[in-house]
Amino acid sequence: MILPLALPFLLLGFLLLLGLLVLMVELRILTYAYRKIGVAPRYMLAVLVLTLVGGHFNIPLYSVAVPGLVPSETVTILGRTYLVPPAIEPRTTVVAINVGGALVPVLLSVYLFFRTGLHARMLLGTAIVAVVAHAFARIVPGVGIALPMFIPPLAAALVALVLSRRRAPPVAYVAGSMGTLIGADLLNLGRVAELGAPVLSIGGAGTFDGVFLTGIIAGLIV
Repeated sequence: MILPLALPFLLLGFLLLLGLLVLMVELRILTYAYRKIGVAPRYMLAVLVLTLVGGHFNIPLYSVAVPGLVPSETVTILGRTYLVPPAIEPRTTVVAINVGGALVPVLLSVYLFFRTGLHARMLLGTAIVAVVAHAFARIVPGVGIALPMFIPPLAAALVALVLSRRRAPPVAYVAGSMGTLIGADLLNLGRVAELGAPVLSIGGAGTFDGVFLTGIIAGLIV
C-alpha cells in the first residue's frame, strides 16, 4: 500500500537531485570560464546572475513605424522555433537592448578592453567575427535576427588563438560578443521594416545563445 504512493515522490526527489547536480556542474563551468576571461572572483556571481536573468529583460531604446507586423504565431528557422510576441503598438517596432545578451557583454567587453591592453587584437578580432556573424545572420519575420549559436564562439576562439595565443580567452570573449552584436544585430537595424516584429531586441532572440556561449567557450579554449 505504501510503495505505489512513495514511488512518484522518490522519482520526483531523484529528478530534483539530478537537476541540482547539473546546475552545480554548469555553475562551476561558468565560474571557471569567466575567471579565465579575466573577471575578478568578487564580481563573477553578479556577472553570471545578470547574464542569465537579464536575458529575459529588454530596455526600450526607440520606436520605428513599419508597414505592418507579423501576427503572433511560432516561426521555425535554423532548426529552432521562436514565438512571435504580441504587438505593443500597432504598426510599430520597438527597438530595445537585451540586458543579459547585450548590455552585460558590452560593459564586460569595455572592462576587458581597457584592463588587458590588447586593444588592436580585440578590435581586429571583433571586425573579423562581425563579418562572419553578418554572413550567417538570418531575418526571422516577427522575431528578429537569428544566428547559428555555435558560429560566433567558434569563430571567436579561432581568431583569438591566431591573434593572441597566450592571452586568447579575453580576446575571444570581446571579439565574439562584440562581433556578434555588431555583425548580426547592429548591421541589420536598417532592415527593421522587413522584420515586422513588435520588438527588435539587440542581443536577444536568436543572438543571445551565441553571445552567451561565446563567454563559455572563450574561457575554455586554453
